Amino acid sequence: MSYWRRLSRAQKLWLICTLIVCAALVASGLAWSGGRKAQPALTFDTGMSMQELAPQLGVTGKALARELGLPLNAPKKIPMAELDVEAEQLEHVVHHLLGHRDSALKYYIFGALVLFGLVYLARLGRPDGSPPAERRTWYPRAPYVIALLVALCVCGFALGKSPNPMESVVKVPKALLGLYPTVYGKVVAFAFFIALSVVGNKLICGWACPFGAAQELLYSLPILRNVKRRKAPFAVSNSIRGALFIVVLLLLFGVVGGRKGFVVYHFVNPFNLFNFDFESATVILMIVAALLTSAAVYRPFCQFVCPFGFVSWIVEPISLVRVRIDQDRCTRCGACVAACPLQAAKGRVERKALPADCFSCGRCLNTCPVDAISYSPIWTRAKGAETPVKGPG
Repeated sequence: MSYWRRLSRAQKLWLICTLIVCAALVASGLAWSGGRKAQPALTFDTGMSMQELAPQLGVTGKALARELGLPLNAPKKIPMAELDVEAEQLEHVVHHLLGHRDSALKYYIFGALVLFGLVYLARLGRPDGSPPAERRTWYPRAPYVIALLVALCVCGFALGKSPNPMESVVKVPKALLGLYPTVYGKVVAFAFFIALSVVGNKLICGWACPFGAAQELLYSLPILRNVKRRKAPFAVSNSIRGALFIVVLLLLFGVVGGRKGFVVYHFVNPFNLFNFDFESATVILMIVAALLTSAAVYRPFCQFVCPFGFVSWIVEPISLVRVRIDQDRCTRCGACVAACPLQAAKGRVERKALPADCFSCGRCLNTCPVDAISYSPIWTRAKGAETPVKGPG
């Protein structure tokens, strides 16, 4: 009997309602995007001042100066030609900054993907009444792959790189430095992504992020299985990711280097792939390295570089719905540890205070022979829910 035919009536109702809500979210996004005023035609040349051009690009004069390779305190009211800015250089900068304009529709699609992932993992993946002996039929991969393809093709290539979780982290300190006209909008965007991460444990990363989806799909290819069994120690990957984030902030605010506005992530931003904006050799190298490595290493960019991956890991202990382990039932057999592409399951089985990232990929949920693991809300005591423990995680 097929998986879908085994779903209970209640689960089928959940599925129908979820799809309706997801469709309504996307329709709302399309209506909102269509109802917004069209952007006026952009005109620019080196005879304009930065003060004249910056508002058309949605940035401040400081940000435009930084993109042009000028000091942040460069004169903003004189023609850029007098600052030795060439037409070709200005055209490239304008194209790059326009690529950072947010697509409002993407926020709605991100929300729809996270909602679908949440309901699938918490309610639909396991048919009601299905005994543990049938666990291998639980959580089929097709819905996850479909969500990843939507994230990659629609939230990535179709709608461009912005907004995305990584940039939401970077733009807040940039706004505080005065590189955007207002801080409020950047904080709201960051809060949106964090909220999606908290509602369902890192679902925005695991199910909706376009570059995360690219890495996940490549890792899912049935190749290099022996290599995939070797997992990078979380202490190493997280230390690199966290240290990079701190260095970026120190450089951005000029604490190190003495040049405010320098953003390291601009030189390693793989989301430029979705705008085909390869502004530097380092961006190309990062994209190629991350995608090639993804065939053997789980989400290498997310593990070692992404600032949102680091920040969302910090808030994982307060996620409302997540992978939970019943410590009383668990026999420490290692089945979920082996299935997990990172050290997330191992950390949770061992009850570590700060376990590794969990991307809600669902690989562990059909492995436990004693039914000790589930994806469920923290306020329930359902079968397979973990016993409450002190401390985060």
